[in-house]
Formats: sequence, C-alpha cells, structure tokens
Amino acid sequence: MSLSTSMIVVIIGAGSLIAQWIAWGLRVPAILPLLILGITLGPVTGVLNPDETFGSLLFPLVSLSVAIILFEGSLTLKFSEIKGLGNVVRNLVSVGMLATFVVVGLSCYWLLDFPAELSALVGAVTVVTGPTVIAPLMRVVRPKASVNRVLRWEGIVIDPVGAIFTVLVFNFIVLRQDHQSLTNLLFIFAETVAAGLFMGVAFGYLLGVALRRVWIPHYLQNLAVLSLVIGAFGLSNAWVEESGLLTVTVMGIWLANMRDVNISDILRFKEELATILISALFIILAARLDLPSLIEMGWPILGLLVIIQFVARPICIALSTLGSNLDWREKALLSWIAPRGIVAAAVSSLFALSLERIGFADANKLVTVVFAVIIGTVVFQSLTSTLVAKLLKVQQSKPNGIVIIGGNYVARTVAQALIKLKVPVLVTDSSWEYYRQARMDGIPAYFGNAYSEHAENFLDLSNTAQVWALSPNRHQNELAAYHFGHMIGENKVFTIRSTAGSKSVTNSDNKRFRRHENLFNPDATYSRLSLMLAKGATIKPTKLNETFGWNEYLQQYQDVIPLFYMDVDEKLHAMEEGSIPPVPCTLIALVQSA
Repeated sequence: MSLSTSMIVVIIGAGSLIAQWIAWGLRVPAILPLLILGITLGPVTGVLNPDETFGSLLFPLVSLSVAIILFEGSLTLKFSEIKGLGNVVRNLVSVGMLATFVVVGLSCYWLLDFPAELSALVGAVTVVTGPTVIAPLMRVVRPKASVNRVLRWEGIVIDPVGAIFTVLVFNFIVLRQDHQSLTNLLFIFAETVAAGLFMGVAFGYLLGVALRRVWIPHYLQNLAVLSLVIGAFGLSNAWVEESGLLTVTVMGIWLANMRDVNISDILRFKEELATILISALFIILAARLDLPSLIEMGWPILGLLVIIQFVARPICIALSTLGSNLDWREKALLSWIAPRGIVAAAVSSLFALSLERIGFADANKLVTVVFAVIIGTVVFQSLTSTLVAKLLKVQQSKPNGIVIIGGNYVARTVAQALIKLKVPVLVTDSSWEYYRQARMDGIPAYFGNAYSEHAENFLDLSNTAQVWALSPNRHQNELAAYHFGHMIGENKVFTIRSTAGSKSVTNSDNKRFRRHENLFNPDATYSRLSLMLAKGATIKPTKLNETFGWNEYLQQYQDVIPLFYMDVDEKLHAMEEGSIPPVPCTLIALVQSA
C-alpha cells in the first residue's frame, strides 16, 4: 500500500521518538535503534523510499541537516580545553587519525576493489568516533580514569577535526573528477579551503560580536544563529562550490573560542535541534541502504571490519601513545574501543548524494560500507568491551564517587567534608559564580546543565556511586532525581528536603520524587543547613564504637544534623530518615558551635 508523503513524515517523526526512547531505556547509543528502524522501514518493508518521497528535496534536506550537525559539534571544541589533554589525545587526532585513514583506505582499495578516490573517502569518513557513542559505552565499561579520559576527549575533539579533514578529502576528490592538471587542481582546492576558512571566520566573528554587544534580543538568538548557519552554508557554496561544510565547521569553532561570548543557550538549542535532525536523518538515510549490495560484498566487508578492529586501531594507538605513561593493558583497551557514530553516517550519506549528482560510479557503496562499519563497531564493541576491560584488569573498582547538584555554600561545604575523607567529588552548577567559587575552593566542578547532552558527553560518571541534589531550587533537584535515577539507579539518588516534615503532595510533586527527598534527617532542609552554617556551624567527623555509640553521641551533641557516615570498608552512606549508623564507623555531622 502506497502511503502519502504526509503520512510518511508522521511515521518518521513517531519512529524518531520511539527509537530515542528505546535507546534511553536500554542505555545504548541512539544510533543503533535509529538505524534498525530506518532499515526496517526502508529496504526490509519498503514503507519508506526517501528518493521517491522527497525527490529533489532530498539532497538539500540532507546537506542542510549535516551542516547544522557539524556546526553543533564544532561548538564544543575549545582550544583552552585541548591544551591540558596531553600528547596522547593530540596524537590521536593528528598522527593516529592519518594512520587510520591510510590503513582503512588501502584496505578498501585491496579488499573491496574500490576506486582509489572512493577508498580514500571511506578512510576519511571512518576516522571519526564521536562522543554520542563513546559516552554511553564508558558508563557501562567503567575503565580506569586514564583510559576513560583519553577516549572521551578523543571523541569530543576528533568530531570537528575529523569532519574538517573529511571535507577536505571530499573536496579534493570532487575537483579531481574534472580531470584538470595537477596545478589547476591544487589551485582550485586551495581556493575552496581559503573560501571555507574565510567565510567561517567572518560569519563566526560577526555572530560573536552580535551576541557580545546584544544586537540580537535574547528571544531571537537561537533563530538568528540557525539562520546565519544556513545562510553561511549557502553563500559559501554559491561563492566556491563544496566549501559550505568547511565554513560552518570553522564558524562553530571560532564562535566557541571567542572571549566574552555566552553560547550556553545556543548550545542547548543546538543540542535539541541536532537530536531532532539526527533522529529523522538517520531513519531516512538508513532507509536508502542497499542491503543486496551489502550482502553481495560478503567476506570482503567482514575482512574490512576485522582490519579496522584489529589492525587500524592498534596501529593508531601504538603511534599515538609512544612515550606516554600508559601501560600495555591500557593501550590494549584503547585499541579495542573506537565505535563510529553520527558524523560518519551523516557525512558519508551527504557525500554519496553529491557524488551521485556528478555521475561518480558506485557512489552509493560509500554509504553501504560506512553503515556496515558503524553497525559492526558499535555492536561488537558494546558486547565485548566490558569483558575485555575485566580481563585486562583496567576496569575501575566499585564506584565510590559523589556527584553533587548545586554549587551553593551548603553544597560546597559538604563537598569539602567529603574530600577530606578522600571521597571523589564533582560539583555541578549552571551558575558561573557558584562554579567559580567551587574551583577556588579546590573542588572539582562542572559548569553547565547537568541534564544536557553536553553534560552527558563531558561528565565522567563511570566512578559515580551516588548523586546528591543539594540545590535550593526544588525543581532542579527533581530533575536530578529523574535523570540520574534512570542513569545510575533510583536507590542511588538523594535530594535535600525543601520543607521540614511536609507530607502534602502538591500538583508539582509526585510520590516518585518524594521517595528521593530523604537526604539527611527530616529537619535537615536546605534553609536550616544554610542558617546553621551562617551561624558558625561546622562539619565534624566523629568515630563511633562500642563504648561511644549512637545514643551516647546524641546525648553529647544537642544541636546537630547527621549528614553521612563511612563504614569500616570505607563505603559512604547518606543518613536517611530513621537510619542509625552502625558501629564502628565514622559519623560526619553538622554541629552548631557552642
């Protein structure tokens, strides 16, 4: 039965939501259910035929979507953050990236009998891993901090860097199709690169100045940024063909690194927009996958996956970790984990459409091979990485860290008490002042919304045992309970009470949140803790034993709020309502000075 275009759009929208919800529920990268749904709707059932449904609009739809995705990814690349990453990450996005490009490109040329240009393009597209597939994997694998840090930052940095490299390779291939002399080819290639760099810097600078000087009202900023990104992409392509993707990538990097420009709201908007675009785009692109062509490739495509997993990645890691302090076990795990993700799928599909338009033979095979690499690496590494980490003995011991939502004075005081007990702590807050004060107090801190996609990619939760929401904003605490409760477990999230002893449930409350509102005792509301600290109260540790137990402690200290205790195994426990600390243990409480 033939469906109308409007009904197909409805199916894509509903399917996007379902796929994202399944990924959230199963805690897997969203790319997997999106690809499976797209393949099911496309080549398996024939419900969705993107070329027939969208016709001439397919190419501009994909190209504009990819431009926005690359711009959003490049907004996360800040040079100030790269400086502290060490040589390994810098090598991975330079020497290691080139090594992967060469090995994969040569493998495609020999195994799949691809033309040299198409082989080079496959090699370029598959250098990118990306944080959207790395971050969920790290939460499950829980490797040592050194490995976790390298893999996370590789995915974050190589996203825009690999995109620029891939665009340059693609532009060179397209120009070479004109069969011009080498001199003319190099001249036109340099012109394309120069145009992309110039337009990217110019539009990035103008947008940054407009935001800094508030030329654009706040409610129009997101629309203005989106319009300028699309405008820059179109104008750059009109000036010099195929320079638009480089323009928007450079534009995002430039804007991210301008001083005194607040892009936090733009990042949130772009994350939401990118989620919508990626969800719909992946279903559409997966529906174009040529399954018979993939099956026809047979053993050679499996051979390519083996080379990517067991040859290309180990060579990349070996070259990138020369002279580093990483031991062979850590290098082995780094060699095992490198799933491909969003940028590889989106960019390869756009390039395939572009090559088809200029009459490049077998252009669609690019998508077939890249999607096979994505599915193969994500599925294989998701199923095996945890076991490999255990066998190599580079998996972290049981998590013992605490994430504290809120950077206020109460939260910082509690965090300092935990640090004295050598408990790993991370404070998060979207207030720059609270973030700055936490850093000045020597507390590890994250600036931003703890529930955003940016936080999901940047926050390392692999060593998180509990989340304590200590914000005076009850809505923020409620969001923490829902978000982190799903991520690390409902019984590992605690929030501070907003009102003492309140049993009523208002329209803004629900019983699920009330279950989490059990941090400390019933009278330990945020306002009371804040008042006690203002009056000079201090957080004091006390050892409890058989002769000086809980009852003796309460007799000695009258105005006291027990916060948490550490048992003999050095495991931390929050003092919930009605709980009594066992002996022996170390009790930490807020004690009012006499």
